[in-house]
Amino acid sequence: MNPFRYEAADERATAVLGAALAEVLPEGTTVALCGTLGAGKTRLVQAIAEAAGVDRRQVLSPTFVLIQEYRGRRAICHIDAYRLRDDDEFLALGPEEYFEGDGLILIEWADRVQSCLPAERIEVRIEVTGPESRRFEIVSIGPTYAEAIGQLQQRLAAQPPSTA
Repeated sequence: MNPFRYEAADERATAVLGAALAEVLPEGTTVALCGTLGAGKTRLVQAIAEAAGVDRRQVLSPTFVLIQEYRGRRAICHIDAYRLRDDDEFLALGPEEYFEGDGLILIEWADRVQSCLPAERIEVRIEVTGPESRRFEIVSIGPTYAEAIGQLQQRLAAQPPSTA
């Protein structure tokens, strides 16, 4: 499937993307977040969690604790693979239990553990394009989430452009 690209001029536009993702992603979706340090992976997770009824201030990068769980209208598992040395360390966290669950699984630095990820997932690649602007490339890996990407495109097309 061709990737969907979303240009976010600022953090408000990133929040719009996160809210749309929270609405269209089916339960049990794994989202692999990839981007450089400071690209906005945690900010996108905050936006998704906030749209799911979690206080954004509770959502911090789990770099040192590795896994955070949030409960709002949806269950969210937030994993950070930045400090992991290899696939074995990731698998020792027990991600299979989350992959088989009903919540959203959001994995920062997912490219470091790509061989451990479910075959069916959403990948979000984030590129810094300016001090506040970001380019998001969102793709369904496998056919399961192609419909969700289509719904995301429709939802975002209906949003007014950012003026903040």
